[in-house]
Amino acid sequence: MLYGFPSKETGRQWGPMDEKRTAILAEIPRLRRYARALMRDRDAADDLVQDCLERALGRLDNWRTGENPRRWLFTIMHHLFVDQTRKVRRRSETMPIDAVQNMGLPATQVDNIASREILEALQAIAPERRAALVMVAIEGFSYAEAANVLGIPAGTLMSRISRGREELRGLLDDAERRRAIRVVEK
Repeated sequence: MLYGFPSKETGRQWGPMDEKRTAILAEIPRLRRYARALMRDRDAADDLVQDCLERALGRLDNWRTGENPRRWLFTIMHHLFVDQTRKVRRRSETMPIDAVQNMGLPATQVDNIASREILEALQAIAPERRAALVMVAIEGFSYAEAANVLGIPAGTLMSRISRGREELRGLLDDAERRRAIRVVEK
């Protein structure tokens, strides 16, 4: 039996619960990508995915058969992320900026620099805007689906996406200017 699933050796038949578990497993790469976009730390993102899967598997009966598991799982993950963010704010647990800057290695290629600047800019915008942008631009949710997952009206989602894109453009323009100045100074 692999991951608690029925197999020929156990003689168990596949049922609706097993199909649900299989559908959930298929969403893990997307969940990890979304979690990494939300969190600033790879390990914290993996913990968020694990918490999401644990909650989902514990509440399989809440998921309606025939419904897309992706939206249900992303809703669970978003709620967990919001809960964790609130807890951190209450505890005032923050990572020193020096520790964050020392975590990455210098890029050796222009593409790596651009990717890093985009990810850093994405992490610099407000979490609400980042979540909205990632849902629509990266994960491919429609505005209606993303608004439903985030629990906000579609107009609010579109506003967050618009402001998030504007904020990203501003941050990336500043990064481009700083990089150009560094090249001239060398």
